[in-house]
Amino acid sequence: MVKYYKTFLILILLLGACILIYGISYSFYSLGPWLILFFVGLALALRQFPKVRGFSFTVLIFAAVSASMYYPEAFIQVGSFELKKLIIPLLMIIMFGMGTAMSLNDFKGVVKMPKGVLVGVIAQFSIMPLLGFGLAYLANLPPEIAAGVILVGSSPSGLASNVMAYISGANLALSVTLTAVATLLSPIMTPLWMTLLADQLVPIDFLAMLWSITKIVILPIIAGLTFNHLAHGRFPLLDKAMPLISMAGIAIIITIITAAGRDSLLTLGLVLILVVIVHNMMGYVFGYFGSRLVGLPKQDARAVAFEVGMQNAGLASGIAVELGKLATMGLAPAVFGPWMNISGSSLATYWREKDPQKKE
Repeated sequence: MVKYYKTFLILILLLGACILIYGISYSFYSLGPWLILFFVGLALALRQFPKVRGFSFTVLIFAAVSASMYYPEAFIQVGSFELKKLIIPLLMIIMFGMGTAMSLNDFKGVVKMPKGVLVGVIAQFSIMPLLGFGLAYLANLPPEIAAGVILVGSSPSGLASNVMAYISGANLALSVTLTAVATLLSPIMTPLWMTLLADQLVPIDFLAMLWSITKIVILPIIAGLTFNHLAHGRFPLLDKAMPLISMAGIAIIITIITAAGRDSLLTLGLVLILVVIVHNMMGYVFGYFGSRLVGLPKQDARAVAFEVGMQNAGLASGIAVELGKLATMGLAPAVFGPWMNISGSSLATYWREKDPQKKE
């Protein structure tokens, strides 16, 4: 059976090579269906190989983004219903799922690992907002798109960082604690940084943003925590389904945002992608080496690196919707989400082979 999967993977890669050659030689404009087919086929092929299975979801995201770039009208409106109205409810469902995966025990790490938590939280809410501001300024991005870069940097981390911490052999307890604490602090810290760094780019209403984050993140997480406490293990099908629902929700959100901001992406795509890549990678570097500099062990430093470098792009997208700037402020989160899964998975795989007790 493995032989057939390898053959399928080779055929898919050959299709990708043909698409690339044709696109460079002639044009990518007519290759929409083939490009979507390539990404879907590649995702299915990767699922069959354990070492690269984790990349299959990200590849599916690329298929969804390709579909929204080639056929944006299908992801903007259905009849008289605007699809962007789905983003907030989907985010609330995702945050509820995050809550069901947490418990009050996750917050005990604040007492057990005070130094790691303090360093991680300070790094989370200082490095990425300032990096985002600096990169957006240096790249001379349009004001609302620049504000989106700052918004991603000012957001807390999400569950993806916990997954990468687990894979890499980092301090998972610290990672989970930092995610929980940063999420609870986000209604204050995110609007605060946006007011300080982005108010000159777009009007920022501190209290309105505070309520938006509370509504989108805090209340659904509290509901999820309550559900987990009262009904833990009673609905095993729901426990299994929530990660899949969350992944589907993220894919839909990214697709809608990409369709809405298609014209801006075609104009600024390469510049914005480079800004996002540098933003994410510098988050890992500063998070890790900054933690080592203040004396945290390698396992803790790895956890902090993922918490700093991997942001809750979904929350940033939701805030962009609330501000009525999905097609501009929403672009950086839409690019950041898929990219951080690629970079995070790669870094986690690399670190997994490196014993944190040994010199790196």
